[in-house]
Amino acid sequence: MSSSSAAQSAKPPMRDALVAAAFRLFLERGYEQTTVDDIVALAGVGRRSFFRYFPSKEDVVFPDHERCLADMTAFLSVSEPGHEPVQRVCDAARLVLRMYAENPTFSVQRYRLTKQVPGLRAYELSVVWRYERALADYLRARFAGRRDGILRADVIAAAVVAAHNNALRSWLRSDGEGDAGTAVDHALGYVQSAFGQDESPRVAAPQAEDVVVVVARRDAPLWRVVQEVESALGRA
Repeated sequence: MSSSSAAQSAKPPMRDALVAAAFRLFLERGYEQTTVDDIVALAGVGRRSFFRYFPSKEDVVFPDHERCLADMTAFLSVSEPGHEPVQRVCDAARLVLRMYAENPTFSVQRYRLTKQVPGLRAYELSVVWRYERALADYLRARFAGRRDGILRADVIAAAVVAAHNNALRSWLRSDGEGDAGTAVDHALGYVQSAFGQDESPRVAAPQAEDVVVVVARRDAPLWRVVQEVESALGRA
């Protein structure tokens, strides 16, 4: 990675300062009682700096979701035909878990705050929906042309998100204790066992009534063998 790319992917210090200031005030005063002016005053920056990074106060609660969604979309875009699609979307969901696990303390604080503020719960649902659409779009492309391809894609995407969030929330409710990865792997494994498949074409095994056995001498002429086969098939 070039130095310029690294600089772009790194979070600016001012952005971190705004997030830290916001959550300090949310914990001390409450979310509804904290204004953008309060946040920028504590961070020591102007309002313009806040809105350069965050379109609204809600966005400062979920500072890394845009980056994570972009990472997920990029991950799915480089998928190769040989990749099993259900495995691929499960791996993509693990990127979200990694984001939460990078800072367990912050993730737990956000979880508690979101439970307390209805507006943040609604915002979070919109974020989750965007993750689900990214997974569904990938699966729709992989299942294109198949019977019920769109239905299958949407159901699997919803199942992956539900399984991931079930395990993630259990970890957050435990105050970030334990190995979140193990819990999420178990939940996603359930999805894979239910929906995973080998995409290679499958040839149906012949039924007993479809099998015809013809016995011929090794030195029999070919025309005689063909005749015996035709005769056998005619009687089948």
